Amino acid sequence: MTRPDPNASLTYFVEGMDCASCVQKVERMVDRLPGTGAVRTSFTRQTLELTLDETRTDRAVLEGNLRALGYVPSLRGHAEASPPSAPATHEPHDHSGHDHASHAGHTHAPRTGLPWYATGIGRLVLLTGALLVAAYALGFLAPAFADAFYIVATLIGVAPFARKAWAGARLGDPFSINMLVTLAAVGALLIGEAPEGAVVVFFFAVGELLEGVAAGKARQGIQALAALTPKTALLLEAGGAREVPADTLRVGQVVQVNPGGRVPADGVILTGTSGLDDSPVTGESVPVTKTAGDRVYAGSISTDGGITVQVDRAASDNTIARIIHMVEEAEASRAPTARFIDRFSRGYTPAVVAVSALVALAPPLLLGQPWHEWLYKGLALLLIGCPCALVLSVPAAITSGISAGTRRGLLIKGGAALEQIGRVTTVAFDKTGTLTVGRPQVTDVHGVTLPREAVLRLAGAVEAGSSHPLAKAVLAAAREAGLSLPPATDARARAGHGVQATVEGRTLHVSSPRAAAALLTPDLAARIAAFEEDGKTAVVLHDAHEALGILAVRDEAREDARAAIADLNALGVKAVMLTGDNARTAHAIAGGLNLDVQAELLPEDKLRVIDALKAQGSVAMIGDGINDAPALARADVGVAMGGGTDVALETADAALLRERVGGVPDLIRLSRATMGNIRQNIFFALALKAVFLVTTLLGYTNLWMAILADTGATALVTLNALRLLGWGRAPVQEGRA
Repeated sequence: MTRPDPNASLTYFVEGMDCASCVQKVERMVDRLPGTGAVRTSFTRQTLELTLDETRTDRAVLEGNLRALGYVPSLRGHAEASPPSAPATHEPHDHSGHDHASHAGHTHAPRTGLPWYATGIGRLVLLTGALLVAAYALGFLAPAFADAFYIVATLIGVAPFARKAWAGARLGDPFSINMLVTLAAVGALLIGEAPEGAVVVFFFAVGELLEGVAAGKARQGIQALAALTPKTALLLEAGGAREVPADTLRVGQVVQVNPGGRVPADGVILTGTSGLDDSPVTGESVPVTKTAGDRVYAGSISTDGGITVQVDRAASDNTIARIIHMVEEAEASRAPTARFIDRFSRGYTPAVVAVSALVALAPPLLLGQPWHEWLYKGLALLLIGCPCALVLSVPAAITSGISAGTRRGLLIKGGAALEQIGRVTTVAFDKTGTLTVGRPQVTDVHGVTLPREAVLRLAGAVEAGSSHPLAKAVLAAAREAGLSLPPATDARARAGHGVQATVEGRTLHVSSPRAAAALLTPDLAARIAAFEEDGKTAVVLHDAHEALGILAVRDEAREDARAAIADLNALGVKAVMLTGDNARTAHAIAGGLNLDVQAELLPEDKLRVIDALKAQGSVAMIGDGINDAPALARADVGVAMGGGTDVALETADAALLRERVGGVPDLIRLSRATMGNIRQNIFFALALKAVFLVTTLLGYTNLWMAILADTGATALVTLNALRLLGWGRAPVQEGRA
């Protein structure tokens, strides 16, 4: 007999869990089960991840509860989740874009792309709509049968919502949206208002359908990204080229990309030159000419030449896969506003039920008022109080904002980051590879006790194991000079100071002038100062006793850096450069960009400066190197340049895939536009309810008009949030968040 796993890690595909309120219901149910932990949900992927102590709760109970709520769970990585306890019903889910499968336990892939009328909720809208039209027509042709059609339309329409309301109440969530609608529809039948009950159910189903459509549009963006990578690749082998599945490519293999073809994997060009259209990946609209040694991304298009590419990332780890993963993971990081709305709605719905009951019962019982009139008003208040639009207002805008940013090369890892970046008052930039292009070149080599070529040869040997841009510049200069580098051993980096290694039997260092200050004569110090006044970075080759030579390296500022800094100033955001480089070089670069600078900072110094800036307001840190990772984590928002190290990308809250400084003000604008959209959504949701609340109490609003307070607000919120998908196509005026 198999013993239950006390800490099983489970991942379910939950068919039908495709909206914000769906996720909310599932999370509440799971949280109430003993032995659950590490719960993560995604309505874009329709997945539920959790750890489950099966000695306390059997997974069959979890799966049964999900089915009771109207979802179809399938355990990923298993041929069968569990034997179906009962045939799956073909009822529509609240916001479903899917038709339920007949075997709930079996693993299957998400079915996407169904037209709205083929979904469960779509069929319910069509059926109840047809019954309403028939009943209306019978009102003229055969009035005696019209009421019967209205009753049938109400009962058919409310049945799936009533089943879910009962399941929710049984599982600890009695005050669900489904319960409010069920009470209103059944109450309408009981007081003889069947036509209005049928209209209520129809409009509610239409609202659910609209939310499902919005969720589907959010998923389409992810599916479009996944479709960018070609399914096959031309693998070059000793016997020639053969076609293989792209997802089988391994690191180190070489593939051929013909003109007009898509690159099948991330890698480095070995031979050939071509214009690479990276717009599917980074959003950059202009093709970039790339040649041997340049990086290419899976999904990019070779526009005018043939190239061969050496694969350096597996399919599961290529740029597109990482973007998809980060966008999906973004849902787990909810915006603070979204968390507040979730908490608010938990108390709001019971309050609506209580007020509706008070309105329905108090006047007849205490004041002798007519029962029918006040029961009717109480039912209307139930509908007006439905929190659908309020619950949808934040996640719909956040999802649209993240999707819009991704299409423009602005990768944001979550709603919390998207909300926070619009509030920053200071943006701190690293210099090398962030404000500068990150491709420095050696401009000067000065020998002290060694010839110029020997200085370059030995410095290249010491730097051979480093990935720092300055090290790459020294190695490139040594290669261009045709120098053969001696082997180096015991190489190690000294953070903020330089690198050292044993070369030809002695320990050599390539250090910053500050670290080597004790070895510098006045003449050498003056020469280094002259280099730095020209905006060059100087490094010193030395041993333990003397300076052997000096190398000067220059890295040019990015073309759009000055305009981006001016853009930030116009947005009311202060920009500052934080760099480990020497003060003179840093001021030479910063002076041309018109921003403040703090130089000669060690990694721990950057943390201290960021803490000081945070005391004055919210801070964003922009960087690309491994030394930037602690600062990216310490800032309120960390933003990595797309060409940066994996450590920087993983630590950051957002990434600029186009490697443009202009992406920073774009991120701030997108955040402010999204937060403005959220404020509009909350206003729409609450204002409509306030108007209908007053008109209901005054007797001007009937039931079918009351449901418009919910359905109408849901439609407005959905359409307004989808408007964000077009962000960036035209100038948008945003207020301060």
